[in-house]
Amino acid sequence: MFFTAMNRLVMAIALSVLSAFTWADQPLRIAAASDLRYALDDIVAAYRIAHPGAAINVIYGSSGKMTTQIINGAPYDVFFSADISFPEQLAREGLTVTKPTVYAIGRIVLWSNTLNALDLTLADLASDQIERVAIAQPAHAPYGMRAHEALQSADVWETVQPKLVFGENIAQTAQMTRSGAADVGIIALSLALFPEMAKHNHKLIDRSLHQPLTQGFVVTRNAADNPEAKAFADFMGTKQARNIMTRYGFVLPE
Repeated sequence: MFFTAMNRLVMAIALSVLSAFTWADQPLRIAAASDLRYALDDIVAAYRIAHPGAAINVIYGSSGKMTTQIINGAPYDVFFSADISFPEQLAREGLTVTKPTVYAIGRIVLWSNTLNALDLTLADLASDQIERVAIAQPAHAPYGMRAHEALQSADVWETVQPKLVFGENIAQTAQMTRSGAADVGIIALSLALFPEMAKHNHKLIDRSLHQPLTQGFVVTRNAADNPEAKAFADFMGTKQARNIMTRYGFVLPE
């Protein structure tokens, strides 16, 4: 019996050590809404300075599609959504180990590579001088949903709809507008403030025209025993991370 107990203890220690090495050998896998492409890149860089040797892979995309991927077993450890309803959905389905946490409120803007966006209104998008307008796909991208709502509130959706070109996510939408595939884009303020994009003006869209872009994150069930996931989640609440988010135009929760 003594040897059986000892064997169990040795096995438990071995499994604990193996688990530690397993997590250490694998990068932290973060799924993030593409409005975070520049802000989160900066936060990850700051995290690596504070945690030397940390291995982190970030995949950017649309919140809706990434939610579907996680439901179908994609091995993401942390999920940053542009709409907290998606993390809430995962939590309801038992796929998270933390409660959905609000990390920011996003804003949408008018941006153009060829026109002065400061002179534009949503009503101007209906004019004959503007041939193509880019928005993110409303079916799965929160920023596209809010663009749709704003255009409806401004009573120009029906007129503008034939001009619309859709990006799979908001980063692709910004790139389409920047490349000239669209005359004007409705994009994330966080992308418009990136230095290369900020060479051109942007025009904030009145937040009363759409539902708020309440953005939230969760640690997924896949990272239940991954200390790096918790450490990164905690880092998002630090002054350093919050300052980066503010620099990219996000409104932060108190």
